[in-house]
Amino acid sequence: MAKKVLIIDEVHPSLAADLRSLGFEVDDQPHIHPQDVQLKGYQGLVLRSKMKLGLDELANSDLEFIARAGAGLDLIDVDYCEANQIQVFSANEGNRDAVAEHVIGQLITLARKINTADSEVRQGIWNREGNRGWELQGKTLGIIGFGNMGQSLAKKLQGFDMRIMAYDKYAPATHDLADIFEHADILSLHIPLTEETKEMINQAFLEQFQKPIVLINSSRGAVCSLEAIANGLSTGKLRGLALDVLPNEKLATWSTAEKALFEQIAAHPTTLFSPHVAGWTTESYWKINDTLIDKIKAHYQL
Repeated sequence: MAKKVLIIDEVHPSLAADLRSLGFEVDDQPHIHPQDVQLKGYQGLVLRSKMKLGLDELANSDLEFIARAGAGLDLIDVDYCEANQIQVFSANEGNRDAVAEHVIGQLITLARKINTADSEVRQGIWNREGNRGWELQGKTLGIIGFGNMGQSLAKKLQGFDMRIMAYDKYAPATHDLADIFEHADILSLHIPLTEETKEMINQAFLEQFQKPIVLINSSRGAVCSLEAIANGLSTGKLRGLALDVLPNEKLATWSTAEKALFEQIAAHPTTLFSPHVAGWTTESYWKINDTLIDKIKAHYQL
């Protein structure tokens, strides 16, 4: 009997087609409501971020694998999966190039004031001196999290003649945080959201940098304290900020306090925002699927 796979998010059509070609029976329901998802009877599940998979959901399932069409696994109880022989596949390799290119685009935009210059010219303002930028050459970039995303960023920045310093708790060959605190001009975050990393970037963390930095976060919004970011911008500790992610990305649910805090941050001209699209390109859409298919094939030795 063919193993059954449930798809509950929109993914590239090639994924369902490839799964069927491997002999799986695919139930493609990208518009299903999380409350209507029933995992009993399915050996595989494909999702992006539609629902949280904890003990209640996983215990009442027949899952053999979960394929996350993206990088982060913070919505999945990975410990339960490991203890119960449920394989969890992520697709970090599929969007690492997209994330790296997005971060570089954000960095160049901030360094050369492209966002403010564009806005001013559209308003008929021709202010050359006010839009004098700075060069990446000779600057030190600190990368926290040196997995697929961090390594891809470092590789692509080699031609900019920058000094790259990377810290990863699970990669002993990288630099110490103390080195990054002392030398970094720019900090780029590429870490998963865990209990350990939640609000890792707080006021005490930022105060350890020896000079003002540009902070770029394309990982998870909750690894940064927005209060600390607002304070860093006000005091000059942060000379620039690029956020592709926010702690609460459902903007319609923001409280009055959340709105006020965001407006305080956004009022600074050296800030840049994007709606969680760093890894969201035409190419990564199918690369992610190819990555998952390769991992599923390897797992079942197909």
